[in-house]
Amino acid sequence: MTALLVANDGGHLAQLKSLAKRLPITDTFRWVTVPTPQSLSLLEGEDVLWVKPGPTRDLKAALHNAVITSSLFRRGRISAVVSTGSSLAVSVLPQARLHGTPSYYIESATRTHGPSLSGRLLAKIPGVELYTQNASWASKKWKYAGSVFDGWEPQQLPERPKVSKVVVSLGTSRTYGFRRLVESIAPLLQDLGAEVLWQTGTTDTTGLPVLDPRPAVPAQELSAAMREADLVIAHAGTGVALEALNAGKLPVLIPRRAEFAEHVDDHQEQIAAMLKHRGLAVVREADQVNLADLELAAGSVVDLREDARPLAL
Repeated sequence: MTALLVANDGGHLAQLKSLAKRLPITDTFRWVTVPTPQSLSLLEGEDVLWVKPGPTRDLKAALHNAVITSSLFRRGRISAVVSTGSSLAVSVLPQARLHGTPSYYIESATRTHGPSLSGRLLAKIPGVELYTQNASWASKKWKYAGSVFDGWEPQQLPERPKVSKVVVSLGTSRTYGFRRLVESIAPLLQDLGAEVLWQTGTTDTTGLPVLDPRPAVPAQELSAAMREADLVIAHAGTGVALEALNAGKLPVLIPRRAEFAEHVDDHQEQIAAMLKHRGLAVVREADQVNLADLELAAGSVVDLREDARPLAL
C-alpha cells in the first residue's frame, strides 16, 4: 500500500518533507506536488506525481488538480493521505474521503492564530482529521500534533564571525515581489563587502546594488550555500526558515505585508512572531533592519538537540 503526501510547493512542501520522518505511517510514500527547481531538487529520487501550479485561491487550478489526481483513488491502493496544504489539500483530501481513505490535514505552522482558508474548507469535509502545529488554538476539532519547529535550540558563538558570505532568499513566489526587503538590506550588505547569493523570485531589483539576482535556486544548492554562509536573511516564509535552521543558522526574517501587495495576507507576521518567541530568528520590519541585527544573527547558531517525537496523528 502507498500513502500520499500532498503539498503545494514552497513552504508547504518543505514542512511536509521535514515532518514525513515523524509520521506514524510505515507504508511507502508517493508525493503529489508542483514541479519547481526547489521541489525537483528536494524530492530527487522520490516517487512523485507532478501536478499544475495552484496559486492562492485559484479555484480553476484547484479543480484542474482534482481531475489530475482522481486516477490515484480509482486504482484503490492508497492507504492514507497526509497534507500540509494549501490548495492541493482541497483538491485531493475530499476525493480521499469519498473513497473512504483516511485523510490527515496538518495546518501550516505559519497559522498561529487559527486555520487558513484551506483548513476552514477542509473542516467541512466529514472524516478529515484536522491538526494544528500551534497548541495555543488546539481544540477538540483541531488537535495538536507537534510542530515542525520542535527540538531546535539557539546558541551564541563565543566570538562573532566576520560576515563575508550571505544568503538572501525572498522565496520563489510567482505572484508577489518583495522589493522593500532588498532596498533595506542591499546597501548594508554592500557596505560589509559580503559575497551574496540572491534568490529574488519575482522581485524587481532594478537600480539596486544587487549582483546576479536569481529568481530560483535549486534546493540542494541553496542548502549548501546556507551551510557555508555566515548569515541568512529571508522573508518570513516557513520553508526558508526551516532551510536556515537545518543549515544551523539563526536567520534574520522580514515579514511580507499585504498592505504593500507583498502577499495575500499578513500570515508571515504570525510565523515570524512564533519563531522569535522560540528564539529561532531575529525578526525586523523591512525598514528597520540595521547592521546590529545582522551581526546578532551571524553570532548565533541553531542546533537540533534531539530528535522530535513522532507526530500524534
